[in-house]
Amino acid sequence: TKEIEPEAQTFEKIETQSTSTSNIPNIKPQIFRSANITNINSRIITLEHARLISKWINGLDVNASYEFKLIFRGSRNGFTSKKFHSICDNKSHTVTIIKVRDSSEILGGYNPIDWKSGGYYTATNDSFIFSFDENQDINNHILSRVMDSDVAISNHTQRGPSFGEKDLILRGASLDNCVCSKTFYDKAIRNSSSKFSLEDYEIFQITKKIF
Repeated sequence: TKEIEPEAQTFEKIETQSTSTSNIPNIKPQIFRSANITNINSRIITLEHARLISKWINGLDVNASYEFKLIFRGSRNGFTSKKFHSICDNKSHTVTIIKVRDSSEILGGYNPIDWKSGGYYTATNDSFIFSFDENQDINNHILSRVMDSDVAISNHTQRGPSFGEKDLILRGASLDNCVCSKTFYDKAIRNSSSKFSLEDYEIFQITKKIF
């Protein structure tokens, strides 16, 4: 089936969902020595990246720790949008991590609400997208927060995890026709607006741990 181009798709806006970090499910209290996260099962980012991302989610709350639970990996589960939706729909508080093919770029986004299929946007004030360069210091990242909450998250059966109108959209038969161009988030996270394909991508569900 030929994929519908984003410009031709019709999306319906729905009401904003509650996205407070207090809604992140707690697990059995456990004391950590100093780190917010003790390990991460990723082939793309390091523990240092994960700790930084968790601070963006929860401000500078040094009393909070998180578990990044791997729920999806393209090279393990498949690169089709169908595979993504079958595993990740109805899951909230997720971080998507993307390795761009033939590039040192690492892109990603945080979605505090459930992923859905269909042809509509879901609204939240708390999503963000970001980028790193694996050849540069981690502090040279770009963090971009949503400006128009009504179009924060893009849900479509023919898309993988996607943010905004074109801000970070994974699309194509094997998610090989992706776009990343500033529209409804406050900063561009790539220097190029050209289409790109994935080397791999991972999705983590975040569980908040209480001391």
